[in-house]
Amino acid sequence: MKAARLYGVGDLRVDDEAEPVARDGEVLVRVTAVGLCGSDLHWYAEGGIGDATLARPVVPGHEFGGVVANGPHAGRRVAVDPAVPCGRCELCQEGHPNLCPSVAFAGHSTLDGALRELVAWPEHRVVPVPDSLTDADTAMLEPLGVAIHAVDLSHPQVGHTVVVVGCGPIGLCAVQVVRAAGATSVIGVEPLAHRRAAASAWADVVLDPHVGDFADRLRAAVGPLGAHTVIECAGNDDAVAVSVAAARPGATVVLAGIPDDDHTGFPAGLARRKGLTFRMVRRMKEVYPRAIALVASGRVDVRSLVSHTFSLTDAVEAFETASARAGLKVVIVP
Repeated sequence: MKAARLYGVGDLRVDDEAEPVARDGEVLVRVTAVGLCGSDLHWYAEGGIGDATLARPVVPGHEFGGVVANGPHAGRRVAVDPAVPCGRCELCQEGHPNLCPSVAFAGHSTLDGALRELVAWPEHRVVPVPDSLTDADTAMLEPLGVAIHAVDLSHPQVGHTVVVVGCGPIGLCAVQVVRAAGATSVIGVEPLAHRRAAASAWADVVLDPHVGDFADRLRAAVGPLGAHTVIECAGNDDAVAVSVAAARPGATVVLAGIPDDDHTGFPAGLARRKGLTFRMVRRMKEVYPRAIALVASGRVDVRSLVSHTFSLTDAVEAFETASARAGLKVVIVP
């Protein structure tokens, strides 16, 4: 089978490899679509993410779905949860499997991910999807899941004003999820014109932070007190500063973005005077059934977020396109 394997910074190679063999409790999944995530781009451009570094050549990719290729459910279309928590530790038992210290994650560190034709994966971590979802829709369920978890952490209420800072794929999903959750005013902040255009389909106002009167326009959009909740999806200190400025006193600021240098800073004085609560997003938290329901019902549109599709043999071009932020979501079809 073909597989794309990352050997070092910018060194992604597509070669023939042996097909995986499913062990007890696993199924073989023929991969049909893989989305490229910002974290994949960190691995490609930096050889790691945070304090995790490339220990050996690894197959990237964790946003994926496919078709079961063996066993009694052969032919079933599925989404694949890329996280495999231990299920036994205290955090798993307390209902926080996304925080499991022993979690294995597709395409992260030593566990090969989805940029290959076949994957052997624990059967209890694959979820059937309806035929109304396309293969690309199924790959988009993972970033939608991250957005759902981020919104869950923010505890939105009906009638709230919510600001989403950074309108890449996860931010665009978050805009739609908070709208579905009952927010009556949703404001997006995004410097790239094509992403602002995409966000305008669901947000009431979309602002460019690089325009001179941005502070005044932000204040006018959120009202005199500010937003009840801010979800930051950009991963840089400028975005966090905007989030602090947009939040009302007592608000929650959810940080979903991943910074390039593993460091986040914010205006401490203003955040302290407002008494803000910061919450960090660690992947997603057992939300696939909800993500599937939102997409299948039409409450969330992930299909329009897929702007580029590449074959596996063109994986390097796909990574370069995604790194250039040329579109929205880049998908590879093995």
